Amino acid sequence: MPQVTPTVYEEGTVNIPVRVEPSAGLPAHVDYRWDSDTDILSASVRPADLAEKGRATALELEGDDGSWLILDVRAGKISGVEVAVWPDIRTRADLAPPHGVEDGTVIVGAVERGVRPAVEVDTTVAAEADRSEQTIHFRLGATRETRTVRIARDILVDIDRRDRIAGLWLLAVPPCPDIP
Repeated sequence: MPQVTPTVYEEGTVNIPVRVEPSAGLPAHVDYRWDSDTDILSASVRPADLAEKGRATALELEGDDGSWLILDVRAGKISGVEVAVWPDIRTRADLAPPHGVEDGTVIVGAVERGVRPAVEVDTTVAAEADRSEQTIHFRLGATRETRTVRIARDILVDIDRRDRIAGLWLLAVPPCPDIP
């Protein structure tokens, strides 16, 4: 099966082309799960229509610091996020999701066409959280102008002017359990 190698347009900016479509109703719920043996966090979109399963694909985003974010994509749609290896997190008292968020569905172009992207790019993955660590923002690559799309009640995706993923927001994250 062919693989797509991401293109870097700006230094450190990953090219993951997407298309935004109107949402099909109320935002879906998100189920968070902390792995009991590690600090891996999974956020799964609870689909409104379980019949819409489609083929699942994992889109792996590697930070130049060794961090790993994995986007679960089903039938071309982002259906979950996993933080496998955390980047350093900067705490900000004033961190809040952006205003003017649009509800929509983010379709990952290559996955929708049946191509399994190979995304293992050394890029900057920056993470910031509010003091309670219930709101976490991941920025991918260089800072740039974005719009924000709500794909589920507690997952937002930043999209840049070239329709590429520029960041992710996880909202209402439950506290990490004490891990031995």
